[in-house]
Amino acid sequence: MTEGGLMPAAFFGHGNPMNALEVNRYTAAWRAFGSAVPRPRAILVVSAHWYINATAVTAMPRPRTIHDFYGFPQALFDVHYPAPGLPELAAEVADVVHPTWVGADLDSWGIDHGTWSVLMHVYPKADIPVVQLSIDEAKAASWHFETAKKLAPLRDEGVLIVGSGNLVHNLHTYSWGNRAVEPYDWAERFEALARKTISRADFVRLVDYESLGRDAMLSVPTPDHYLPLLYVLAQHRPDDAVSFPVEGFDGGSISMLGIRLG
Repeated sequence: MTEGGLMPAAFFGHGNPMNALEVNRYTAAWRAFGSAVPRPRAILVVSAHWYINATAVTAMPRPRTIHDFYGFPQALFDVHYPAPGLPELAAEVADVVHPTWVGADLDSWGIDHGTWSVLMHVYPKADIPVVQLSIDEAKAASWHFETAKKLAPLRDEGVLIVGSGNLVHNLHTYSWGNRAVEPYDWAERFEALARKTISRADFVRLVDYESLGRDAMLSVPTPDHYLPLLYVLAQHRPDDAVSFPVEGFDGGSISMLGIRLG
C-alpha cells in the first residue's frame, strides 16, 4: 500500500508518437499527473497497441522497448524506456481475474509506444515497474468491462492502473499535415457525450458505444484504442472523484482527453 492511500486509475490519450519527443500541453499535463499522485508500487497498463487474440500479461523482469510504428524520425526509434518488469504482479493479475485464463508472456512483447510515449513524461526516471495487459480482440466490450472490474483489488495494493488509447481515434480522417487543425464536429460531439456520461458515472452507455449512433461510429471505427478506457472506468468506486487532467484534439480526429478516477 502506498503512503497516499488508494491508487488512482487513469486513462491517457497518447495520440501521435511524436508526443514522446515534444514538450507541449499534453506532455506537461502528463508530467503534472506523475508529480501529483502517490508513487505506485507498480504500473499496470492496458495499451491499444497490444491487441491480440488472447489475454496475456508481460511477465519478464526486463521488458524491451517496442517501436511499433513506421515513418517517423530516427530520434523516435532511438528512445528507450528501461523500466523494470514485475513478474509477481503478472501472477497477481492472473489470480484476480481467475477463472479467466491469462497467459504469461516471457519474451514476445514488452513496453510498446502506447505505454512509453506517455510514461516517459509521467515517470521520466523509468524506475517504477511496468506490466502490460493485452486486449483480447475476440471479446466484446462488455466482456472487457466485466473482466476489468476484477482488477480493482490491485489499486489497494499500490498498483496504478492505466489505460492508454484515445476516446476518439480515426486515422482515416487525421490531418497529418496540420495537427493543430480544428476538430471535426462529430468528434467534438462524441467527446462531449462521453465526458458527460463519465462525470455521471453512467458507464453502461459507453460500454455499449456501438449503439450511440453515427458520431460514435466515426469516433471509434475500430475498438483497439477505445477499449483501454473501459479498463479504467471499471475501476470506479462511489467515493472516487472524476477529473479530466488532459484536454484537446490532435489532427482533428484524435481526442487527447485524459481521465482520472480517484
